[in-house]
Amino acid sequence: MADTDGMKETKNYHLDKPAKSQAFGLKGCNELDWGMKNRLSNIFRPETGRTVMLAVDHGYFMGPTTGLERIDVDIVPLLPYADTLMCTRGALRSMIPPTFNKGVVMRSSGGPSILKEISNEHIAVAVEDAVRMNVAAMAVQVFIGGEFETQSVHNMTRLVDEGLRYGIPTLAVTAVGKDMNRDAKYMRLATRICAELGASYLKTYYVKDFETVTASCPVPIVIAGGKKLPELDALTMASNAINDGAAGVDMGRNIFQSDAPHAMIQAVSKVVHDNMSPKDGLDLYQTLKNEAK
Repeated sequence: MADTDGMKETKNYHLDKPAKSQAFGLKGCNELDWGMKNRLSNIFRPETGRTVMLAVDHGYFMGPTTGLERIDVDIVPLLPYADTLMCTRGALRSMIPPTFNKGVVMRSSGGPSILKEISNEHIAVAVEDAVRMNVAAMAVQVFIGGEFETQSVHNMTRLVDEGLRYGIPTLAVTAVGKDMNRDAKYMRLATRICAELGASYLKTYYVKDFETVTASCPVPIVIAGGKKLPELDALTMASNAINDGAAGVDMGRNIFQSDAPHAMIQAVSKVVHDNMSPKDGLDLYQTLKNEAK
């Protein structure tokens, strides 16, 4: 029993101040449960509402990728500069230090390799395992217009249901098949379908008229980095996406395949969070690259 001797009378009720109910600023997420918002806050910086996700999940269908041959050697040193790590559960358990205390987005769908029809995916991670790994979100590939479109959409809705049950957001990654037009019309269709069916946020490609994609999607969108570009082009793409309403980037090859990955991720972060111009971002990249030498 608590010692009640010497207890002071309460008095600081702040009667002149109304009770606060702070809104959650992330687009379309204010009505989510506390746990969902807390996890999203480990993905998107609360002060900017944006994120730099470091994507290293390529091996789940591509095998060893240039720059990802040794995640423990090449990727772990970059973790302090990322807001979020997107990876597989195998990589997380075997190569990522448990002292990493930022958000982890877990690749939760899979099945075929690049040798097969890649849209034939299924759920590959049980939500209970995602809980055990304390992930901030579960990522699922959605192939709108693909051969296994309905199956991939069903994968997403299953994860949404299980995520809502356990308080884990679902990231829908909209894939573009080789025979599909990578344009704003397709992106508006794919992102809107995923958002309408419950995805907490979306990952898609940056395209012309991207502002119409973000405007028509009721939840946040981050852009995929895609194939390796010259550093200035990658920084320009990130800047343009932010200006067109994106809530961040999920970059992999444009960071870990750069000549100076530690410099590139810091430059990308400045562009995303501080609205640094691509030119100034390139100057920062070159300065940090030269300092490392």
